[in-house]
Amino acid sequence: MNVYDADKVRTVLTFRGWQEVPEDDAELVIITGCSVRAKAEQKVWSELGRYENSWKKNQSPVVALTGCVAQRLGKKALSRFNWVRLVSGPRHIGLLPNSLEKIMADPKIKISLLDDDPREFFNLDFDEGNTAILRENKYKAYVTIAHGCDNFCTYCIVPHVRGRFVSRQPDEIFNEIDFLISDGVKEITLLGQNVNSYGRDINLNFAWLLKKVSEMNLKRIRFVTSLPQDFNIDIVDVMAARENICPSLNLPIQSGSNRILKLMNRKYNRDEYFEKVNMTREKIHDLGLTTDLIVGFPGETEQDFEDSLDALKTVKFDLVHSAAYSEREGTPAATMQGALPVETRLKRLDTLNKIQDGITLEINKNLVGRTFEILVDGDAPKGENLLQGRTPSDKVVIFEGAKNLLGKFINVKITEAEAWCLHGEVIE
Repeated sequence: MNVYDADKVRTVLTFRGWQEVPEDDAELVIITGCSVRAKAEQKVWSELGRYENSWKKNQSPVVALTGCVAQRLGKKALSRFNWVRLVSGPRHIGLLPNSLEKIMADPKIKISLLDDDPREFFNLDFDEGNTAILRENKYKAYVTIAHGCDNFCTYCIVPHVRGRFVSRQPDEIFNEIDFLISDGVKEITLLGQNVNSYGRDINLNFAWLLKKVSEMNLKRIRFVTSLPQDFNIDIVDVMAARENICPSLNLPIQSGSNRILKLMNRKYNRDEYFEKVNMTREKIHDLGLTTDLIVGFPGETEQDFEDSLDALKTVKFDLVHSAAYSEREGTPAATMQGALPVETRLKRLDTLNKIQDGITLEINKNLVGRTFEILVDGDAPKGENLLQGRTPSDKVVIFEGAKNLLGKFINVKITEAEAWCLHGEVIE
């Protein structure tokens, strides 16, 4: 979501006459950062400190800190670094362009746009020039359908930095997608902290929205993230009925232990989660199922951890976004009794990852010999003349091909499997 917000800011500033330049030539640097994990915040502190020598020498560049991390660290950053002249929480994004121009016009001022009211939201209109959002990838784009979260999982900082849940009006979403389609986008990912909650505050629902978007001129549609308690058969039915909705689902389980799920304030148990998985797999073949899972939560026993490992073996996820629990100041879990040593958390994380790598590799090996339609969306990160794309089920495929394939849908036969990607050859 921070990438999406940053692209919106880039778009508006460009239409106001700003020019994006390499960092060494910049008069203004805008850092949009994540605050979900402590490590991300540590990286931001390091990044902010990097400008000290340049500031002492040239009084440049001016730095603006935005996004979730600004909501968490903004006041400290503003007072700690002279070069940080503006901080803005994610719900003040609409005030950002004018405020950036103010600090560049007056070197004496600093501006704080922190989200004191968790329900207040200043949207950023990006339709100056009636255009789509500028973005890194020409062929794929994100579209936010809702802001904030009301679930208050005990480990999660998101409701504290992104505020309460609010749905975007459907016409806003449809208009944005129309602009993107006219700009050459072929794949849209609908974004929200919990997309399944969409519409509950405006008398609509996510299944309705998903169907409407699928009726637009789009080849592929994805969505993230879903919460198990709100994911329902209506959504599955729409996914199964519409060919352009990818058979891909991220459904965070977070723990396989009912006791830990309760401590996390997750509003489901493991059996209910398994039922949602079975319900989806019965209707959607070749489903790519990923999840998020935390190990080392306060009070997690060996049995609790074993329950999480058992969940991996039972469900057989295609991919698990795993993390060792890290305390987030201001969340209930940060002060819970039973905090585990960091060494224990990391050891459990390593054990879990090794098991899941084996499951993922087994699943991927079963795809060798099959052919999938791939949207060629960019160069592979390593290797000459290598391109990459994703299967409908969201698996990365790397293959040899010419640059003129970028942005096209092609058939690729899978020839080799690794845990993190597939390799293939183009089928003419």
